Amino acid sequence: MSIFKKINKKPPIFTLSFKQLLRDPRLFVALGFGSGLSPYAPGTMGTLAALFLYPLMALTSGKTYLGLWLLTCMIAIYLADYAEHKIGIHDYSGIVCDEIVGFWLSLWLIPSGFMWIIAAFVLFRLFDILKPWPIHLLQNLPGGWGCVLDDAAAGFAAWLVLQVTHFAITQ
Repeated sequence: MSIFKKINKKPPIFTLSFKQLLRDPRLFVALGFGSGLSPYAPGTMGTLAALFLYPLMALTSGKTYLGLWLLTCMIAIYLADYAEHKIGIHDYSGIVCDEIVGFWLSLWLIPSGFMWIIAAFVLFRLFDILKPWPIHLLQNLPGGWGCVLDDAAAGFAAWLVLQVTHFAITQ
């Protein structure tokens, strides 16, 4: 049994190079602008890609941020579905557009400061990796819905912990 099968339990059907990924813009975005090609922790790499794009989102108001998040969430569902059909594996680990929208949700309306961003990163990755009940149930949804909504739920759980923590600290 290969290491890939032990860790991911999803054997790759084919391998993609960054050059090949550039030929298909939908696949390029679905794989987190190439970050999903990482042989180690592609989900974490996708979350880091989201971190680099976050400053653009942070410039908006809370309502605009949420609207943009909903739009990117719907786009991610479409792209994840497309990539799953192209690759042939449901919720393939290299599809990381779901990590991007999940992490962005955890960052919505958090207090300013780098420590809050780090806390959001750690909490999101924990909820995304561990997938506690009921988050793991969302993976059973078909296509891109199952791929994205479990990460959105992980992002919401991280956001909730951050908001409660901030409230507890400031009271």
